[in-house]
Amino acid sequence: MIKADKTVVKETLWISAWICVLSVIMQAVFIFAHLWSYKVLLGNLLGAAVMILNFFFMGITVQQALGKDEADAKKLMKLSQSLRTLFIFVCVVLGVVLPCFSTIATIIPLFFPRIAVALRPLIKNKQEAKEVSVQNEVQ
Repeated sequence: MIKADKTVVKETLWISAWICVLSVIMQAVFIFAHLWSYKVLLGNLLGAAVMILNFFFMGITVQQALGKDEADAKKLMKLSQSLRTLFIFVCVVLGVVLPCFSTIATIIPLFFPRIAVALRPLIKNKQEAKEVSVQNEVQ
């Protein structure tokens, strides 16, 4: 069993937090549009869980690849990407085929990690600027 590095855990928690925030917003949109049902919640949970697991497994693979030579690392990353893509595909097919899931609510969370990754530098830069200004005030 591979132990996750603290960076992998930290980044997965970041992605997970944003997926939760965006999921709540998505649920609110469905509620306000009077389209909400338990199927929306189940689809959202499925899509969100799939993407959190995908991101975590990607991090574990990168962690493993760091200890290998370039050729082996490339093979490992390609295999991981193929297996993670297959996992996402199977879960989306289940979300579309099974009547207990809302199709759209299963698919929308697949884009949440991209949004979280795009927001990361913006929020990180604001935090760094705030820390610098606090340090300047102390001096």
